[in-house]
Amino acid sequence: MLVLGLGVAGRAALEALTRRGVDVLAVDDAPGDEARACVARLGVEFVEAPCPDSWANLLEQVGEVVVAPGVPDRHPVFTAALTAGVAVLDESDLASRWDDRPRCAVTGTNGKTTVVTLVADMLERSGRRVVPAGNTDTPLVAAIEDLEADAFVVEASSFRLGHAERFRAAPAAWLNFAPDHLDVHADLAAYEAAKARVWEGIESPADAVANLADPVVAAHAPSGATGFGVDEAACRVEGGRLMLDGSEVVSVADLPRAMPHDLLNAQAACALAVRAGATREACAESLTGFTGLAHRMAFVTEIAGVHYVNDSKATTPHATLAALAGLPGVVLIAGGRNKGLDLGPLAEGHPRAVVAIGEAAADVAAIYEGCCPVVTAGSMDEAISLAHQSAAGTGTVLLSPGCSSFDWYNSYDERGRDFERLVGVLAGMVDQ
Repeated sequence: MLVLGLGVAGRAALEALTRRGVDVLAVDDAPGDEARACVARLGVEFVEAPCPDSWANLLEQVGEVVVAPGVPDRHPVFTAALTAGVAVLDESDLASRWDDRPRCAVTGTNGKTTVVTLVADMLERSGRRVVPAGNTDTPLVAAIEDLEADAFVVEASSFRLGHAERFRAAPAAWLNFAPDHLDVHADLAAYEAAKARVWEGIESPADAVANLADPVVAAHAPSGATGFGVDEAACRVEGGRLMLDGSEVVSVADLPRAMPHDLLNAQAACALAVRAGATREACAESLTGFTGLAHRMAFVTEIAGVHYVNDSKATTPHATLAALAGLPGVVLIAGGRNKGLDLGPLAEGHPRAVVAIGEAAADVAAIYEGCCPVVTAGSMDEAISLAHQSAAGTGTVLLSPGCSSFDWYNSYDERGRDFERLVGVLAGMVDQ
């Protein structure tokens, strides 16, 4: 078997295969130190950065190829595998062969990690021992090594869904859809088709948990799906209460997070968790205790009357618009490295001022020019200083970039932490 891509998931697949005595050929186009150390430790054959013409010969040596998440659709391995009749797998396919314990799944352009976190907590509070896996720090092939786990909650990215031979998880939720990852997928249709595969493993239509307020998700939802997000859905907000199948789960007034996107996430989590075996009481406990995840609309501090919020995880216009809907009239810090997306939809938001940053600064500035005051910053430090001046002692400064972090930072996490650090520096400088 060949494993292409030795990031976290690829290395986990490589280790799982060698533990089971499978002969493996490892391939990576740009291996880092961790990849080299892994193949050396395991003693497997390793091919570095093969030329495109060599893939036919490489695949003659194997029966299947495991492709790591993030390998782009344009990679020559896919055409070569199709020509050679070699099956392409995701690491989740291996997990399905080796383990039959229950798993549910979550996909969507935004909100996956939040909903996975909530569902896992709801199931734990219901007496189940569960492990979040997939597009997390724990690939599914590694998660199944936990023999005490009763079930798994899988964060299913489009990369994993698109590469899978057959995706198996039930129930499964699709949260929303907006353009993303067009630097990896062939086009928007390929991205949509990958997302839709989240429901391949369901046996009952009710196990498809669908945001019926999203037209793309609703178009793919099977008749009889468990819907959320609209007035007639099985899970909905009605009269200030989160309802499921006609019964109240929790009062919205009791939720620490109740912005529009928070309520959609809460509905999705509740519907999915109950389908997976959680109690309504556990769902209520989880939702009333949930204050959010790092870098997702996270309150940092207040400085001289101005609130600072870190939403560094917002790497698409869709995510930034969700943030602006929850916090209208903010001073927005936006920009970074565009992932091949149309940033034009950002114009639908209505910040009172914008600080444009990163490689996409000129594009962001052009979108808001004439709509509100716009300035450009050459660093995060300068962006925060300019935003603070623009806020003028009132309202909120929101970092919600709408772009990836890879121009100035190695991850959205690093970007968010730097924002919080520099806000802390500003707090120490300002007389409050």
